[in-house]
Amino acid sequence: MIPDMPRQRPPHLNRERTRHGKVVWVVRVGKGARVRIRADYGTEAFKAEYDAALAGEAPARPGKAQAGTLAWLLDRYRETAAWSRLSIATRRQRENIFRHVMKTAGVEPYVRISGKTIQAGIDRRGKTPAQARHFVDAMRGLFQWALSAELVKLDPTAGKAVAKIKTKGFPVWTDTEIETFERRWPRGTRERVMFDIFLFTGLRRGDAARLGKQHVKNGVITIDTAKTDTRVILPMLAELEATLVAGPVGDLAFIATADGNPLTKESLGNAFQDACRAAGIRKSAHGLRKAAATRAANAGATVAQLEAIFGWEGGRMASLYTRSADRQALAAAAMGKLSRTSTPAPDGKVRAKPKKTR
Repeated sequence: MIPDMPRQRPPHLNRERTRHGKVVWVVRVGKGARVRIRADYGTEAFKAEYDAALAGEAPARPGKAQAGTLAWLLDRYRETAAWSRLSIATRRQRENIFRHVMKTAGVEPYVRISGKTIQAGIDRRGKTPAQARHFVDAMRGLFQWALSAELVKLDPTAGKAVAKIKTKGFPVWTDTEIETFERRWPRGTRERVMFDIFLFTGLRRGDAARLGKQHVKNGVITIDTAKTDTRVILPMLAELEATLVAGPVGDLAFIATADGNPLTKESLGNAFQDACRAAGIRKSAHGLRKAAATRAANAGATVAQLEAIFGWEGGRMASLYTRSADRQALAAAAMGKLSRTSTPAPDGKVRAKPKKTR
């Protein structure tokens, strides 16, 4: 059994018995179609089929790939430590990419995949640079492993890259927007539970969807993030505790459907978006995470403290927020030096200079 397979049954996964007495696993989201998982529980193949079923696509049956094909190479890759070391979120993202690749090139001999082939895949995704980058990353992981396993002589992704487009990213929530949402969705609503979990934990959407009673002990939240596999340990803030007590919350996860079932990452995103629109706000859950980081940085949190809260590593992301907070403080202090009519007082308040007497 793979180490990251949860002991607790994943959401929407049901254990059933056929009329012949055979035990099978079935994925069903809400009242949607029932999708049977045919691989052995706990294996990489099982996880791949489960992720495909959640994404609404029929899982490919294992063991059908012909030796020497790209699909066969991918099956071997899924059995390696290189694949297992990737986070669950990264594997899910790459499985979505591989699924589309296998539809068009799965039966092709993998030794014929060239740099020209990879470039063509990049060009087809030219209108969505983020997808193009994820495509290159996924194929590079596959062929770098194949190169180390001496299954290929060259890595066709070598030298292939997609330039990042600089954007401002998800807009940050303002204090006014936060207050507006809280008025529209008071404590005692599911929408407020979502909101306060995002704001008072800073968790990403997928981790917020998993957060439940099992992650809280003695007033402390402990959860391993899906994206970076970093353990985050957070004190339960009084504001969030009050919201969870007011509910409604589920048994397996605090954020749940009306019948108590956990939501998928995607379903949570859609539900939160609906709540935002009802409050007249066009912002996202990730924008609320950025608002939490901004608040912490402005309150004096260090790079190390921000990384501990938000599960970042390497200092790059945390530094963005601390630099912004530092610039704000430095600018406020420096503006007094520019003024000819006022000076900053020790308490931070600006006071007019006294007039000279003759």
